[in-house]
Parts: sequence; structure tokens; C-alpha cells
Amino acid sequence: MKQHDLVILGSGYTGRFLFPLAAQRYPSVFAASREPERRLAHLPADRRLHFDLMRRDTWPNIPASADLLWCFPAQPPESVQAVAAAIKAPARRLVVLGSTSAYDVDNSSAYPPPWIDETAPVDPCKPRVQGEEFLRRECGAIVLRVAGIYGPGRNPLDWIRLGRVGPSGKYVNLIHVEDLASICLAALAQGKPGEIYNVSDGVPRTWDEICKTAQERWNVTPAAGSRTDLPGKRIVACKVGTHLGVAIRHSDLYAALEFLERSNATSAEGP
Repeated sequence: MKQHDLVILGSGYTGRFLFPLAAQRYPSVFAASREPERRLAHLPADRRLHFDLMRRDTWPNIPASADLLWCFPAQPPESVQAVAAAIKAPARRLVVLGSTSAYDVDNSSAYPPPWIDETAPVDPCKPRVQGEEFLRRECGAIVLRVAGIYGPGRNPLDWIRLGRVGPSGKYVNLIHVEDLASICLAALAQGKPGEIYNVSDGVPRTWDEICKTAQERWNVTPAAGSRTDLPGKRIVACKVGTHLGVAIRHSDLYAALEFLERSNATSAEGP
């Protein structure tokens, strides 16, 4: 049986790690972007596609029979519905990268916050949620609700250094980009159409804990900033293991951060 090709729609940070991994499993892999010449210059020209959700004239550039991995926010919902009709979704397989921000817990003041699995309610007022739910219900999309992504070039220790985050009791859920890439391909291969899978390393942590460890192990001092009173979320992500068979390689956040720090130091030293 002929194997289908794969198109990565919105090939940004995650796409850079997905493309080489997908090329080992698919006969041909294409990356799509609003600005392919600029944003996809690292790829061969025959692997770049011009696609813009807001430009109907670019939609025919997506091969009709290819599997699709949708990596950008599925909004506005009206355009999502229009492009789905134009490319005759569902494609053979369709995986959509969503966000754990979809879960509706804004009114919860419980601490620690309750555990959230895939049955938890989402916020239907969010345009991104509307787009994701349309693709899931009407097009059989497999939706991955993804936690905060980190990895090479996206180091949480730098977030602390720059004051983007600071010590607080807020819980955060993270996933290494290499694990996310593996989960995406597992979902394409064996995910159930219309199913939702939470994606994180399975260990929610508070920024108090992370900042304390950062200071003790790497002498990273948080920049001055105000604490947040938000409880955050604690995400349950068991289904990626039990249903998709993926073992998280970077479950130890601090081991991953040590590797990132050493890699940064080596790059700074030069050849």
C-alpha cells in the first residue's frame, strides 16, 4: 500500500525538530509557511510550500492526499472552516497542535489546583478552541493539547534570567520539543480520529521550585518582578504513553536544563 506524504502547516520552532524526524518515516515531507522563502530557507526549495490561512489563493498548494500536521493556532474559526472545506479535510490523517490554555479553570481558586485530564471542560469562547473543536468534531482531527514547549534555543533558565517568569506558587507544565516531535508522529501513526491527548512531561512544577533549583545549581538569579497569585494547572498526560506508546525521554527537567546550559556554554566558547 502506498504511503502518503506529510505536510507540516506552520513550520516554526516545533517544525524544525519535526521535519528531520518525519523524513525518516514518510516518503516526502513538506513544510508550509506564510513566508516560505524567509522562514524555511533552511529547507530545500522543493520541500517548501506557501500557505496562509488568510489567503485563499494559497490553499490549493496543499496536496490533497497528504497527512497534515497543523502547528499554528486554529483561528479565526471562520477561516479554519473555510480552509478545511477547500482542502477537503479530513485528509488521510490530521493532527492539530492545540494548547493546555484551552481548559476552562479561570474561576478555580483551589490550591494546589485540581488535576486536569482530557475530559476537563474547555473555554468555548476562545477562538482557538472553536477552531480546534471544529476540526476535531467535523474533520476527525486528533488534537494535542500541548504544555509549554522548551528545548534548544528556548531555555526556561533564560526566561528566569530575563524576568519573563519569577518565583511564585503557580504550577507550570512543560514538554521538551524533541518529545513533542515524537508524540506528533505517534499521533499521526496511531492516534484515534477525534481524540484529545494532553502533552506534557507529566510532572507539574511550581515556579518557586524551578527558580530555587535554578539559583542553587546554575546561579541563575531571578530578575525582580511581582509574584502571581494564579494557581496554574496540573496536567495529566498519561494517554500519550498508554494510547500512543510514547515514553517521555526528557521527564527530568533539570537534567534537560543542564544539557541546555552546557550546550550554550560550548556554543559561546566557539571552535
